[in-house]
Amino acid sequence: MIMNNLGTTKYIIHAELIADGYVEKHDVIGAIFGQTEGLLGDELDLKELQKSGRIGRIDVELTNINGKSIAKITVPSSLDRIETSILAATLETIDRVGPCVATVKVVDIEDIRKKKREYIVERAKEILKQLMSNIDVNTIIEEVKESVRMGEIIEYGPEKLPAGPAVDISDDIIVVEGRADVLNLLRCGFKNVIAVEGTSVPKTIIELSKKKIVTIFTDGDRGGELILKELLHVCDVDFIARAPPGREVEELSKKEIIKCLRSKIPVEHFLTQQLCIEKNRDKLEYEKFLYVAENNNNNTNVDIISTVKTDFNMEKYPQTLKHIKYKKYYEKFINLKDSEVLVINNGEEKVVNLNELISNLSHYDLFDAIIIKGTVNQKLVDILYEKTNLIFCNDAKIIKKPANLVIISFGDLNA
Repeated sequence: MIMNNLGTTKYIIHAELIADGYVEKHDVIGAIFGQTEGLLGDELDLKELQKSGRIGRIDVELTNINGKSIAKITVPSSLDRIETSILAATLETIDRVGPCVATVKVVDIEDIRKKKREYIVERAKEILKQLMSNIDVNTIIEEVKESVRMGEIIEYGPEKLPAGPAVDISDDIIVVEGRADVLNLLRCGFKNVIAVEGTSVPKTIIELSKKKIVTIFTDGDRGGELILKELLHVCDVDFIARAPPGREVEELSKKEIIKCLRSKIPVEHFLTQQLCIEKNRDKLEYEKFLYVAENNNNNTNVDIISTVKTDFNMEKYPQTLKHIKYKKYYEKFINLKDSEVLVINNGEEKVVNLNELISNLSHYDLFDAIIIKGTVNQKLVDILYEKTNLIFCNDAKIIKKPANLVIISFGDLNA
């Protein structure tokens, strides 16, 4: 855009002043007028030039750094090039500002008329392009058609659902998600379309599904899946059509919409597909669970389940973990009597009484595992954890477990 507030300005003098000391803005202005006064006679005197409007307002931006003052000076000029150059050179004769030694250097003389000419050229190009742009007849035709289709959309039923004008007279209808979807299908020539307008299925849609052949056409995203599930739950649906993954019905072209509707599948086939997907997913989760259970010898049942999937349904396979991961220990556990303890070390096993174990603990070396037919409490854990890092028991009631100790409760595994 053209620079504002410059009036008849032709040039702007940009100069930099450096003073060896602290000065203020009014000191710099005073030095400019005071030290140039009378140098070039009345015709180029700054005060006279300002009075006549041939020199604009002199602007000073002042910064004080490390005991020095640096000022950026701008002087708008409507003089010709020669007079402006002389005036700029005059500024460089300033050698003091107040009590401080100073130097002035002209950095640039900006030609405002050049910038205006550049603006004029660029703007003229834009105007010429607008004048030379061809009128697209096809665009006009499409806009007219679009306005007609916009007029075709109606409000259907007590809920005033967006719909095409042929919903009542057609034997089959297309149910979409929202108003924008209805407009897009109308644009493509489908007039038997109606929108749900939300995740809660309107009663009007439910009633129509009982009387007409219904095709559900939803977006290819998570929202589309949720709406489809709701419609399948409450409506009598005949066919399912989906937009491509990640796409919305409202953004599809006519060719894409026709392709999606031609690829619609009977609802029975869709439900069969979903059932197969669920079964395969469940099978994969179970196989993964078995693999983790067989290959994680130092984890508890909770650790394994969380490794597989946090919402894994352990209730489906209550004996799996017990028989695969700790089968050998579990078999030894069930053969013990109450309060008996089986200590295992380097393949050697010994059954002792719990009290006997505690009394003679100092005589024992480290154990690979300890199996206790009873409840393990905090006191027992504090006694045993230095002798082993693996304890099996019927139940565990502890507050704090040492980091290197694994406690397996067979009672939690339906022993």
